[in-house]
Amino acid sequence: MSKASSVPRIVTKDLKRFGAAELYGRPVHLLSPEELRRLSSANHSDIQCPFKSNGASCHKKGGVCSIAQLLKTQEGLVKVISQPVTTCPSRFLESGLVFQWVSKLLLGTVRPRIVSELSFLMGGASLEEGKEDEVGRIDNVLVRVKAAKLEWCALEMQAVYFSGRTMQSDFAIMRTWSGPGSPFPSGQRRPDFRSSGPKRLMPQLQVKVPTLRRWGKKMAVVVDRPFWESLGEMKRVPNISNSDIVWFVVSHNGPSRGRYRLALHDTVPTTLENAIEGLTGGTPVSLEQFEASIRRKLSRL
Repeated sequence: MSKASSVPRIVTKDLKRFGAAELYGRPVHLLSPEELRRLSSANHSDIQCPFKSNGASCHKKGGVCSIAQLLKTQEGLVKVISQPVTTCPSRFLESGLVFQWVSKLLLGTVRPRIVSELSFLMGGASLEEGKEDEVGRIDNVLVRVKAAKLEWCALEMQAVYFSGRTMQSDFAIMRTWSGPGSPFPSGQRRPDFRSSGPKRLMPQLQVKVPTLRRWGKKMAVVVDRPFWESLGEMKRVPNISNSDIVWFVVSHNGPSRGRYRLALHDTVPTTLENAIEGLTGGTPVSLEQFEASIRRKLSRL
């Protein structure tokens, strides 16, 4: 064997990390270096949210609407390999499509009236009249007025939190980026579906849906496809009239004409009980996987 052949070959693996998929509604991988530097340096309150109909400014520091998994190849090429995961609830407001989809199915109209941030739970009766402590709100109520009768449904939109490194280190790279292509995320992070589902969404449903059910009203819940696919199996009821909750699962198609476009992927009617099973469900890891995690943690102590 020659001396050269005895040298071990170093193989560089492809890297996968989650990073910003959209800044202020613009797909990051389609931005020019100049646009990327400008948007990553901007004050979010100075930029209009592209999804709100009232022309309001972006309320999310950094302007990240969604994240996606990025791949960095051995050649240094960075590309998007997953569908965006919605991290800002305002992202669901694109062109009012969600309101149209929900109200068409549940109210029979595509032009509902929308009441936002409606008080739902009040404090105890011992409080002075008019001084009740508001301890719960429904995000939106969609209304169809027919003569003196109100036909309505409640609507909740659930974005996804992420865990791991903040975006600040990524922004620092973006602010000086000159290309080519787009930068690769500097830190590890991932969508935290468990915090977003069982810890955030499920308590909202457990508190609100029983009362809505007694009133004979439906709860519509909007989530994106990656969030939905992270949940446990959720049994569908055969008819919407027998459901408590109707899930509207949306996807981000494209990008097309420089933007991702919101699309309705599926509608799933369930009972509250079935929803809780899905939100708390999941496939346990094997004993070997769990103990391997213990050993990795111990090695860092």
